[in-house]
Amino acid sequence: MSAPPAPATGGGASAYGPDHPCDTAPPPGAHAGGDPAHAGAASTDATTAGADRAPAHPARPTAAPETGAGGGPARDREHPSAARSGRDAVALAPRARLLPALGAVYRAQLSRARVARIPLLFVATFQSVGIMILMRGVVDDASGARAVVAGSSVLVVAFVALNLLAQYFGQLRAAGGLDHYATLPVPPAAVVLGTAAAYASFTVPGTVVTAVVGCGLFQLPLAHLWVLVAVIPLAGAALSGLGAALGLLAPRPELATLLGQLGMSAALLLGVLPAGRMPEPILFVRDLLPSTYGVEAFVRAFGARPDWPAVGLDLAVCAAVGVVSLAAATWAYRRAAVR
Repeated sequence: MSAPPAPATGGGASAYGPDHPCDTAPPPGAHAGGDPAHAGAASTDATTAGADRAPAHPARPTAAPETGAGGGPARDREHPSAARSGRDAVALAPRARLLPALGAVYRAQLSRARVARIPLLFVATFQSVGIMILMRGVVDDASGARAVVAGSSVLVVAFVALNLLAQYFGQLRAAGGLDHYATLPVPPAAVVLGTAAAYASFTVPGTVVTAVVGCGLFQLPLAHLWVLVAVIPLAGAALSGLGAALGLLAPRPELATLLGQLGMSAALLLGVLPAGRMPEPILFVRDLLPSTYGVEAFVRAFGARPDWPAVGLDLAVCAAVGVVSLAAATWAYRRAAVR
């Protein structure tokens, strides 16, 4: 910024008045005689002496900004939000709690899979009903009939929880979909539990239809079908955790699909066939399958006088297996999300 031109004067007097701050003694080397040549040289020297010098006579003095008690501008006192520290300004929002996050993931998965999964659930129900029709000409005793109906009903849950859920998480990991969930402020358990609960919800109509049709085929009582209210969620939790863990741990989606198919085949062979006709080594493998305890609880409910303590014990074992399998699925999710 260049200095403003000096005002014209008649002689040595200042045009600003006697009390103006610019009415000062001339700098050294200036000539009081008012010689134009010397005045021009002095003006040139003053201009080229450096623009860093402040103007000799500012038009209007600028008042210093008022400072607050902390050394900042006075407006900080009027707006306390402006005085926040940098740490407070960039602080992240707290992580979502488990139950609200679980509900959000559940609703999102339920709306996403509503259209795509209904045809597959029809296939699962039709498959279970077809198995019961085939077994109708083979099984001729009451214990075998109860095992076939109970195993076929739980097979609908196994088809969705083991097969479809393993495929879903395997494709999600391969396509990078886990990165989306990793950026959300939701606990990993909410993602696994919400997705598993959404898939298990689709099994309710197929399981009920299969149980009703099976009772009609094998002349079994319908009085204690309310046990499905406990069997479906508990068996679904146990099988969903296993299916999610298989899909998340599989290095390739093709392998996840294969593992899901093998798990569903195991639930078909070990759950539908009567346990009394299996050899001892197969019975040991059957006891390791999570859906076995849901099947056993449903089988006991068909009795004339059900052993309710034994039913409760089977459901408790199924619930414990569900907690372990879902914890394993959560661990597998964390492991796959950080890779």
